[in-house]
Amino acid sequence: MQLQIKGKNLEVSESVRSYAERKLSKLDRVMHDDARVEIELAVERNPSVADNQVAEATVRMKGHTLRAREASRDMKASIDELAEKLLRQVRDGRDKRTTKRRGVDKHANGDTPADE
Repeated sequence: MQLQIKGKNLEVSESVRSYAERKLSKLDRVMHDDARVEIELAVERNPSVADNQVAEATVRMKGHTLRAREASRDMKASIDELAEKLLRQVRDGRDKRTTKRRGVDKHANGDTPADE
């Protein structure tokens, strides 16, 4: 997994960068090595928005792209929620493909849904 972290309207400190890398390392276990993850950290300047610490991610994998966005009052909380959301999306996609494959294999041997 290739990880790129960039900031919009803020300078990404080394502590925030290492925190994001540590949290997103969970994705490395469930994704291929050729997947690219781009994280954009931003601070919204609108004073009426309380949750102004924003973390956005784009995951480019073979065949499809995943996107997620989280906002909160704290950048680390936004990164935590973003990592969980991405992990859930990756697992759901993998489970969907596995279930689809099992369904095809089950019916390939001549069984029909009426036989079940």
